[in-house]
Amino acid sequence: TPDHAEPASARHVAPDEPRATPGQRAAAEAVLRAAAAVLETGADGAGGVAQAEVLRAAHAARLDGLHRAAATAVAAVNGLRAARAADPAYRLADLAGRLRELLATVHRLPSATGAELTALRGTARRAYAPEGSLRLHGLFCEPVVTAGGHAGAVAWTADPEGRLHTVSDVAPGGPARATGAADRAVRLGDTALTHRRLASEGLVVSGATVSEDGRLGAGAGVRAVRARGAGWHEDPLDRLWAEPAADQAVRALSGHRHGLLFLDLVITGAVREAAGDCLLADCGGVAVRLTAADDHPALAYRENIRSLATCPGTPLRAIARLIPAPHARAGLLAVTHPTEPGARLDLGLDRLQRADLPPPAPHHPPGGAASDPAVDQAPVHLLRRRVHQAVSGGRRMLALDRDAAADARLLRRQGLATAADLLGTLHAAAADRDRDTFGRLLPADTAHFARSWLAAAVYTEELDRALCAAAWGAAV
Repeated sequence: TPDHAEPASARHVAPDEPRATPGQRAAAEAVLRAAAAVLETGADGAGGVAQAEVLRAAHAARLDGLHRAAATAVAAVNGLRAARAADPAYRLADLAGRLRELLATVHRLPSATGAELTALRGTARRAYAPEGSLRLHGLFCEPVVTAGGHAGAVAWTADPEGRLHTVSDVAPGGPARATGAADRAVRLGDTALTHRRLASEGLVVSGATVSEDGRLGAGAGVRAVRARGAGWHEDPLDRLWAEPAADQAVRALSGHRHGLLFLDLVITGAVREAAGDCLLADCGGVAVRLTAADDHPALAYRENIRSLATCPGTPLRAIARLIPAPHARAGLLAVTHPTEPGARLDLGLDRLQRADLPPPAPHHPPGGAASDPAVDQAPVHLLRRRVHQAVSGGRRMLALDRDAAADARLLRRQGLATAADLLGTLHAAAADRDRDTFGRLLPADTAHFARSWLAAAVYTEELDRALCAAAWGAAV
């Protein structure tokens, strides 16, 4: 009878499916408490004691096999340290994203099973699987400078089936190492190709080993020899650009191809933003904002963006990395040369000179070309701002907010009833402080506030993803 029906979770979980061990559940709970304590005070109040508690919980989680939670916790602590040290590379959105991922991982882990549990646990080391022989065609070379003090270069290649493979050389160092590593020989077999040369030529690899994310292993049994590469307009690389940009954006939002987009563009001008100018281009009728893939001044991205903006009407074939936003936006990585057919530019390494640019000419956009009008965007920023305020200033920032009710009404009028409810719940959790018989404040329920914050953060992320897909022209 219905009165004796089992819960849905019990009906759909097989008895022999693996579950988190008691030790893993306890470790996840410890990480959750430590992360909730950080949200309670925010980055402004998360000093050495709070950071040490997160690191202690991360260490215990790693010992219990929760490698993903441990790595995310360490990344969150690095973000907290950057925030408190006023590091120029610090981004509040990045720290909020790390805390969201950390809380979501440990919140879901106790009830996860099967493949989901495996993904939430993570792995200690990257696993490489035998792949046999590979014929690779170079795509581009990307300099890497991380906030954690590592730098190097990554050469991106593709096989005839369109799968992406990378050869990287990233180690402790500064920006000088990023540009220097691009001119060092790749660590793959006996080939003398540098990362920069590999990006424009080809490679035949035998005995190849490949990780799940496409990184090529450099074991003793791997052999590699130089081969002819393919141009971006030649088969098989040309097929990467055949997929519609909207479909690529949807896949990139799911992590497909490392978020890379292969776009055919026509430059239309530049747009001034708070963080600097970005390139405006037309991509099949969609106005795309193209910004520097890395703002580090030692890399050439920003300078090349400014140079390309002076050439409206110039067609380019480009590789960019999707940046989730309510409008079509991507970080530009590599493009075809504006004046030399068949040549390509790695925008982080090569610097465009005036002689490389086509002569200025009046630009008349073709019929149906995209402009960059002021888009009537959904006011999701009202909820996102509260999510970020909690990360920065903690519970007290939201408890004292007097505009929450008005913002909730605005969200509801715009059809975002769920966002309005989450905003109200978040503020209620922030202001929820009981008193004892003598009127003294009782300890705050940090777990309740953390769950409310997590719900708002996850909703904001998913709504941003939907708006991003719609901006690229995908059906949502």
